[in-house]
Amino acid sequence: MNMIGKPAAARPPRPLAVAGLPHDALELRESVRASRLTLRVDPGRDVIQVVVPVGVSETEAARFVTRHAEWIRTRLDAMPPRMPFAVGAVVPVLGVDHVIRHAAGFRGAAHRSSGEIRVGGEPEFVARRVRDCLISESRDELARRARIKAATIGKKVAAVTVRDTRSRWGSCASSGRLSFSWRLILTPEPVFDYVVAHEVAHLREMNHSARFWALVATLTPEVEAPRAWLRANGARLLRFG
Repeated sequence: MNMIGKPAAARPPRPLAVAGLPHDALELRESVRASRLTLRVDPGRDVIQVVVPVGVSETEAARFVTRHAEWIRTRLDAMPPRMPFAVGAVVPVLGVDHVIRHAAGFRGAAHRSSGEIRVGGEPEFVARRVRDCLISESRDELARRARIKAATIGKKVAAVTVRDTRSRWGSCASSGRLSFSWRLILTPEPVFDYVVAHEVAHLREMNHSARFWALVATLTPEVEAPRAWLRANGARLLRFG
């Protein structure tokens, strides 16, 4: 009896060295779903991912990269500058700029008010505490808005989680669980509200049909402008922190 073997498993992502390109700029990523070789920009890590079907050799991947070397250089050069959470840095929170201030005697990890994010404790923990503060605020506000919007269409949100996703700003599971990128707190108010509305609309319409978009438009004042903003500025959001 013939035995059909299991499909080969994808190996973990690993660096890919190609002459003429920065040694740490390429990451080879095997995918069981890939049918061809593709390139993806990961601005959060200053990396171009070389996505290949399982079984493609590094030699073949390197040849593919060489053919697209100019495109890769252009994308690397176009990456927005990094914006660390450092004392004196300006961080947009729902469209309002906030300056990070360090106050050694300040009680509590971090607090946002009056255009400032005040951070106490040791200076070396400023970045982590600012990030924790923003994640917490993002989670609370996303959950609050999601539940309010869901109630208006007769639906319930099972749970809201936040992650540091790189390719999706939000998602909705058939179970009613919503997931969002915490970095949405760094977007203008209309963008933040639109993404919440988009995922809540999926509680009723698990598709992107005309009915879905009509429902989204009832849940948020703007649709097209926030979508355009995310396309233009999404990479910049990944450079914070």
